[in-house]
Amino acid sequence: MSKVIQFRIRGGRIRSSHHVLYTKKLTFGFCLLNVIGFVIRGKRILTNAHVVADHTFVLVRKHGSPTKYRATVQAAGHECDLAILVVESEEFWEGMNSLELGDVPFLQEAVSVVGYPQGGDNISVTRGVVSRVEPAKYVRGASQLLAIQIDAAINPGNSGGPAIMGDKIAGVAFQNLLGAENIGYIIPVPVIKHFIAGVEEHGEYVGFCSLGLSCQRIENAQIREYFQMQSKLTGVLVSGINPLSDASRVFKKDDIILSFDGVPIANDRTVPFRNRERITFDHLVSMKKPNETAELKVLRNGEVHDFKITLHTLQPLVPVHQFDKLPSYFIFAGLVFVPLTQPFLNEYGEDWYNISPRRSRLCARAPRGLRKKPGEQFIILSRVLMDDVNAGYQRLAESQVKKVNGVQVLNLKHLRQLVEDGNKNYVRFDLDGERVIVLDHELARIATLRILKRHKIPHVMSSDLTDDQDAAELQSACST
Repeated sequence: MSKVIQFRIRGGRIRSSHHVLYTKKLTFGFCLLNVIGFVIRGKRILTNAHVVADHTFVLVRKHGSPTKYRATVQAAGHECDLAILVVESEEFWEGMNSLELGDVPFLQEAVSVVGYPQGGDNISVTRGVVSRVEPAKYVRGASQLLAIQIDAAINPGNSGGPAIMGDKIAGVAFQNLLGAENIGYIIPVPVIKHFIAGVEEHGEYVGFCSLGLSCQRIENAQIREYFQMQSKLTGVLVSGINPLSDASRVFKKDDIILSFDGVPIANDRTVPFRNRERITFDHLVSMKKPNETAELKVLRNGEVHDFKITLHTLQPLVPVHQFDKLPSYFIFAGLVFVPLTQPFLNEYGEDWYNISPRRSRLCARAPRGLRKKPGEQFIILSRVLMDDVNAGYQRLAESQVKKVNGVQVLNLKHLRQLVEDGNKNYVRFDLDGERVIVLDHELARIATLRILKRHKIPHVMSSDLTDDQDAAELQSACST
């Protein structure tokens, strides 16, 4: 009975140069990519999120069969690099069995990785042993989740393939370590179950929770003495608090978290895991479902307190990825405003931190920033499309936009609303570095259409900023 699925994705991505509106990888034409997935209960296919990112068309076929069937992506979680595909055709499911999810393998246990790696068209099976189980960085989503390191070769084409131990799934192959030989990583069953449970409960990917705290190890005896920790107490020091998290309601800076849900936290921020193993307590946090509560024991000013907080998924000020989304933009008088994202910075190359614009310190401040208000975005003037109306402002591109007409900017939609305020004769933009842009509102409105036509840009803004009626009215206003 077939359990392994090979599928093809139409819509390969070609790196663009700096686009007139924004910087992003664009899709032109198509290419066909052979990747792999496997069947789980409920007539679903599990694979990696990165193999279906920005897809336009997905075809699947059973191993050993030449017939291809149309598939759709039910959910994709780029933080955990997992995706679920569904196939409507009943013919496809004839004779198909699902694979069962097993447990996290122990060190030195053998696993077999199935896939279609580069170097051939037929299925390939490699065998290796588990060398490490610990939270690791998931490159695709820049998240820190539990991962299994194995010494089996994992190459392009293995992505989404099952790692099998006995007759059950031990994980999903998803990345390897560059510059090292035969060091690959698989997504373990606890992460897979968390992802599937969220999709089943909500009908879509819901993400992984965060405590909303930055914590420091306190292995030094003097710092423990300073915070009045008794010799038997261990924990981690709260050094930062996300203002949008429920933790901000009860926690204070310099609190010491002693335990999470009754599990004691060591001074090196680890907790017990299986037989004489230890992992960071972040794993316990990430396995919580959104809106679940957690009990924490906290040392504050020498006294122990018990707190309960509700966990949520928390979004960074600057998004790490923008898969399956069109970029947001708003154009006014040739000024192109966009939210800052990590993909925007990545377009400067792998060494973006050193070669991206340092005048506005975007790379230094933004990626580490936290949202202070719901819906907050880091808005920048990405570039200036030259015209008489904006002459002299070209050098101010790639600066943060802080205020419009004296009002603090919350996000791009808010900026658009402030700009469209017809009660002002002039529009003033306050940028970082105390720099200012001032435009005559009526002249700028007239110039907008002229600039759009010159650069062959069909719309003044992206569709996510307004509904169709508002967009039509604004487009009409610009043309009069």
